[in-house]
Amino acid sequence: MTIYIPYEQALEIHQKTVEKSGGGSYSSLNLGYLSSVLELMQNDMYYPEFEDKLTHLIWSINKNHSFSDGNKRLSITLGLQFLSLNGYLYCIKRFLFEMENISYHLAAGNIDKELLQDIIHSFIENEEDFEEALKFRIFIAMSNGEIDLEE
Repeated sequence: MTIYIPYEQALEIHQKTVEKSGGGSYSSLNLGYLSSVLELMQNDMYYPEFEDKLTHLIWSINKNHSFSDGNKRLSITLGLQFLSLNGYLYCIKRFLFEMENISYHLAAGNIDKELLQDIIHSFIENEEDFEEALKFRIFIAMSNGEIDLEE
C-alpha cells in the first residue's frame, strides 16, 4: 500500500524547505497545481507503479509553479518525503546527491519526463551509478544538445 503526502503536509514542507535552504518567498502562485499533483499521483490508472508516481510528483512540482520560490527545492524534498514514507530509505542518499543538478536541468527544460523516469528508475533499482547509456543521455541533455560528436 502506497502512503501519500497530504496537502497540508506539502505546504509545511514548502515552508520548511525555503526556510532551511537559504530563504526566499513563501508566497503561492497557484496552489491548485500542488493539490492536483498530490491527488492525481494516487490514480493507479495513470501512475500504476511507485516510480511513475514519484516521477510525476517531481516533474509536476518542478515544472508547474505552485509557489513564487522554492519549486525546484520542493520537488526534491517532496520526493524525499515520498521515498521515506514508503520505505525506500536505501536510495535516499543517492537521490539527494544527484537531484540538485537534475532538478536544475529539469526546470531549464533540458531533461524531459521520460529521462527523469529513467533516472528515478536507477534510484529505485538501487544502482550504484547510472548505466553508461543513461549517463550519456543525461550528459547530452545537460549540455542542451550542444555536443558535437564529430570533433
